[in-house]
Amino acid sequence: MDIATIGGILIGLLTIIIGIVINARSASVLFTTFLSIESIFITIGGSFFAVMASNTLQRTLRMGRVLRNALRTQSFEPGRIISMIVTFSEKARREGLLALEDDLDELEDDFLRKGIQLVVDGTDPEIIQNIMETELNNMITRHEQGIKVFDDWGLFAPAFGMIGTLIGLVNMLRNLGTGDQTIIGKGMSAALITTLYGAVLANSVLIPIANKLTYNNEQEVLLREIMIEGTLSIQSGDNPRIVKEKLVSFLAPNIRAQVEEETGEGE
Repeated sequence: MDIATIGGILIGLLTIIIGIVINARSASVLFTTFLSIESIFITIGGSFFAVMASNTLQRTLRMGRVLRNALRTQSFEPGRIISMIVTFSEKARREGLLALEDDLDELEDDFLRKGIQLVVDGTDPEIIQNIMETELNNMITRHEQGIKVFDDWGLFAPAFGMIGTLIGLVNMLRNLGTGDQTIIGKGMSAALITTLYGAVLANSVLIPIANKLTYNNEQEVLLREIMIEGTLSIQSGDNPRIVKEKLVSFLAPNIRAQVEEETGEGE
């Protein structure tokens, strides 16, 4: 599990709870003032079904799987991928492209395996590029659909919090004529709870999850682009040093030195 994401969400929620307790000087206020079942129904339930209405049922039901991807530790190792591609390039230059077929079973990544298999089969470079880029674009589309669900929920949650507040204000105004300030104060407090729930749900949970999914998508797209360029370079018979320089150029300058060490400076 991704400690940063899970820890960030839990600690963020905990700091809000601690702030409430410190402000109220009592832990019991969490249950007497800030716990509202009707507000939970309006904010969480209402916003969730708005998300369902905005997306297909199948996409909504996949939210659990998408959430697991956000909370799961994902290993993005461009150095290892670049080193592997450079090794394939050296072998192809030394023994020929057909020699790479012996290493296909050792490749864990299906995307790279497919690319190398196409190279071994003697497929035209333009066709290889089209196939791999089409698969990459389809992957991006799938990821964006999952991200959109949490983005939508992050937008709807505060809106339904405001809807709950308006409902509470209407009920409060009904009692305004009684002149009982205690009832009015309690009604105003209850009305504002749903706005709080919507803001916390969106900013402490949903938007961070959408941002994490976006980050994971960007890293995976980067690796796939490196694989595409590396596969085409192997097929064209580029010098292994040139192959490495091409692939390292995809990376930010601050991590190129680390990748150079992982792949070997003297290759």
